[in-house]
Amino acid sequence: MTSKLRIIPLGGLGEIGKNMTVIEFGNDLLLIDCGMGFPDEDMYGIDVVLPDITYLRNNASRIRGLIITHGHEDHIGAVPYVLKELDIPIYTTPLTAALIELKLEEHDLLYNTQIFTKKAGSVFRIGCFSIEFIRVNHSIPDAVALAIKTPVGMIVHTGDFKIDLTPISGGMIDLVRFGELGNEGVLALMSDSTNVETPGHSASERKVGESFDKLFQNCDKRIIITTFASNVHRLQQIINVAAKYHRKVAVTGRSMENVLRTAMVLGYMEVPEGVLVDLEQIKSQPKNRTVIISTGSQGEAMSALYRMAFAEHKQIQIDSGDRVIISASAIPGNENTISRVIDELFHKGAEVIYDRHTDLHVSGHACQEEQKMMLALVKPKYFIPVHGEHRMLVKHAELGRMMGVAPKNIVIAENGKVIEFTKKGVLCEDSVPAGAVLVDGSGGIGEVGSVVMRDRHRLAEDGMIVIVLTYSSYDHKLLAVPEILTRGFIYVKDSEDVIEEMSRVVMETVESCDAQEITDWNSIKTKVKSNLSGFLYKTTRRSPMILPVITEI
Repeated sequence: MTSKLRIIPLGGLGEIGKNMTVIEFGNDLLLIDCGMGFPDEDMYGIDVVLPDITYLRNNASRIRGLIITHGHEDHIGAVPYVLKELDIPIYTTPLTAALIELKLEEHDLLYNTQIFTKKAGSVFRIGCFSIEFIRVNHSIPDAVALAIKTPVGMIVHTGDFKIDLTPISGGMIDLVRFGELGNEGVLALMSDSTNVETPGHSASERKVGESFDKLFQNCDKRIIITTFASNVHRLQQIINVAAKYHRKVAVTGRSMENVLRTAMVLGYMEVPEGVLVDLEQIKSQPKNRTVIISTGSQGEAMSALYRMAFAEHKQIQIDSGDRVIISASAIPGNENTISRVIDELFHKGAEVIYDRHTDLHVSGHACQEEQKMMLALVKPKYFIPVHGEHRMLVKHAELGRMMGVAPKNIVIAENGKVIEFTKKGVLCEDSVPAGAVLVDGSGGIGEVGSVVMRDRHRLAEDGMIVIVLTYSSYDHKLLAVPEILTRGFIYVKDSEDVIEEMSRVVMETVESCDAQEITDWNSIKTKVKSNLSGFLYKTTRRSPMILPVITEI
């Protein structure tokens, strides 16, 4: 326990996604966001990447609450996994709460979790902290920044934000409140760095609506639009322009259907009567009078757009009578999967519109001039760039220096590094566990470790060789020549010679074991594996996975 103020990032620094931050003072620990990350291409078989919560487990009795800034996966995706291990009350805005409830219901955690909904402008206490929700603009409604009053000063955490002077709904970011906080005195600002490499200002979401209008006008094709399921403002604009041009709208993709239903129930979307129909009904409509909104903007396998592209969707077939609009930018790492889907759509004869220059997507994150404005309004003593890869944090730090923050008061942190505020300044000497925890399938946290991932890499890169040894159960003597099976292993030109040489190495190893009177099966398998591995690397410069199998007759 410490009486000093400490900020501990557990995710979201040096990376995009799995945002999670701890604010700590005395015996009270406050958690901000609980997001998942997306697996890299070399994370074979991995579905979800989570923050390491070892520190939270070790301090479970001190956790007073979890605050969620908004409802995107990189801020709420880890909630059900963490709540399986820790009992933490959640504080967030109404739409975000509803999206979290959908996740908790899938994991049978809904009725065991306390969720307190607060609106922008609310002030409430959690432990020794006083928290204020401040309205910000983002690509999902109900996004908030946080003003956290601690015993030693005010911390402002922007969450994901942009400055949109003409938002679709919910009002403009509360710049006045940020200015008031700056005049009152802010100890530290933690600000979103995602779009720091882009100069100028982010475009308003309304520009996307204008682009949709141009693409709908005089179009005699069926229109299929894919976007992020959580982008409620984008969904609203699609429905508005569809209604304007007298088109019926259907939605495909479970996450999209859930978000649409939730937003309508809570009043975040207004859908004109008769515009929204189900997929079965829309098939009976003329193509030039229909719009389909689909998941799959990132080319995700088994998403609705992916299934349409590869002719696996049960209800929708793509053909030359379709105009497909991709209204999203690629999350880093997803470029190849998106390209494959686009290529397949072209193969089907569809017209595909995905050019960035058509204003089909605008970012929900602040560009450089907006980030400067946030720094100018808040006037923090200390500045901590968050939410971004390392180069983004460094560039954001440069903006902080430009806006007058003393270089010694700017902290470019790393996940797990403890930022401690003292009378003499900031210390970053301690650290806590903060790696990536991999989840395979529907399992729990940490099912896939480094050994499993190493084996998957070896299988993917060099293949596998199975050595079958048949022994006599009577006298433990080898009864036949070793059987060698290969899968995914590419050998050199004289493959038959390599197989013969492999067999020779195995036989020599078995004979050596006999001479040394080694009869333990595990010891024999270990020696076969070791000797054959050395031979193959020397011969082929490859290291396939080798599995010796002993059968007794």
